[in-house]
Amino acid sequence: MSTITVRELHQVLQDNASQNVIDVRTPVEFAEVHVAAAKNVPLDALQPDQLYETHRLSIEKPVYILCRSGQRATRAAEQLAKSGFPNSIVVEGGTLAWIDAGLPVNRGKTKVIGLERQVRIAAGFLVLTGLGLGWFVNPGFLGLSAFVGAGLIFAGVTDWCGMGLLLAKAPWNQKA
Repeated sequence: MSTITVRELHQVLQDNASQNVIDVRTPVEFAEVHVAAAKNVPLDALQPDQLYETHRLSIEKPVYILCRSGQRATRAAEQLAKSGFPNSIVVEGGTLAWIDAGLPVNRGKTKVIGLERQVRIAAGFLVLTGLGLGWFVNPGFLGLSAFVGAGLIFAGVTDWCGMGLLLAKAPWNQKA
């Protein structure tokens, strides 16, 4: 899998603005801030075989993939490569690196809680709920905290987060 720095991508876009650039974050994250040339194709809705019809992405040209920091873009690049897009290029550091480099972005009017923060909030809430219910109602509820803890370990080891994928489908993350 190929990668490119944000500065290199910026130069590519300066030379030719009609590049295939997709941002695989949720619509809400994209609406908050995004690279002007990017088209929003959320990871959970990514269908490589339909990219040409829906977003006019050419299979002959490279597809530059952005997300918040790089993890979702890497998964999207793997998915695209399996589906016949040979030139999938992950933008190192994602949108955060683009902003940190002082490169131009389009900003929306509202602030949102990013998907990674939502996962941390939900996991903390579930752990505390499990502990509270286990202490005051029935010790069997401690299993909820253990389940969430095991899920966090699994996510850390495999770089796959089921809770993140579930939250990405939540209605508040779908509004553009």
